[in-house]
Amino acid sequence: MKENSFFVGDCLEAMKGLEEESISMVYLDPPYNTGRNFGEFDDKFGSMAEYAQGFLAPRIKECHRILKKDGNIIVHVEPKNSHYVRLVLDDVFGQKLFRNEIAWKSGGNAKNKKQLGRYHDTIIVYSKSKKSIYNPLYLPYDEKYKKRSSAKRCEKTGRWFVTTAIHNSQPDVNPRKNLRYSWNGHHKQWYVLEEKMKHLHNNERLVYNAKGMPRIKRYLDEMDGIPIKDLWLDIPQIQGNEKLDYPTQKPVKLLERIIYLYSNEGDSVLDPFGGSGTTARAALNLGRQYMVIDVNEKAKEVFLESLEPQQTKRKNGRTK
Repeated sequence: MKENSFFVGDCLEAMKGLEEESISMVYLDPPYNTGRNFGEFDDKFGSMAEYAQGFLAPRIKECHRILKKDGNIIVHVEPKNSHYVRLVLDDVFGQKLFRNEIAWKSGGNAKNKKQLGRYHDTIIVYSKSKKSIYNPLYLPYDEKYKKRSSAKRCEKTGRWFVTTAIHNSQPDVNPRKNLRYSWNGHHKQWYVLEEKMKHLHNNERLVYNAKGMPRIKRYLDEMDGIPIKDLWLDIPQIQGNEKLDYPTQKPVKLLERIIYLYSNEGDSVLDPFGGSGTTARAALNLGRQYMVIDVNEKAKEVFLESLEPQQTKRKNGRTK
């Protein structure tokens, strides 16, 4: 296999042909063993133990072999089988290299009279080593955040700001003598040295309450934003023109987020269960190289058809 290619065949055999430690990120959206026939593939592998150990485990081991030392593996499954997958990943990668279990609100309005309806997918992240690639991602501050955090608009600058504590409310837990001093009539253990406190005061970066206790003023436009955490509610299922003639397709925005978080520009990203090629399209958008494998010939056909408008946009300078 070569970079920016879609290989049709068994991913286990295909990955054996890849060099050791040659891939930076692997994303798998494998069959879930639902017992359903999706037309393009029969999602039936016997018991969950047979599915996990007989089918998935050998492929996870190959993923581990081809991942670079700073690489990550991301496995997209459903809650019904996620614990089986976690056991396989623990065995191959090691329990200490677990990074996150992300709940993505995938939607679904089917009525269920026997149990709560499933409304999310599970995305499991493990790393090859403790020094794995991770790029923090932030969302912009919205009106909900401003209201929740009691943000205010500065009268002089018109900029939005929040205030945070500048003294330690539990000083005896981590005593720091050099940070203990009196300021504006209050003897506390502060988070900054006295010289820094003077600098903040002189630059109007402190806000005082009625008792003269300061808090530090932080402008929103100087802050990173709202950090992405492990509950993803903001990426909807595929809609409109993005929908392709292929079951189990995932949104490009979802894969773009995953690829941004766990790889760097120019890296090689592998998807052993490529389906409609969403991972490849997202990788191209973010300047990564892709390798996609799928046992289904139609998957490659659907992917190549979906790539044509994307290539046209790129030529016209409208796609990154």
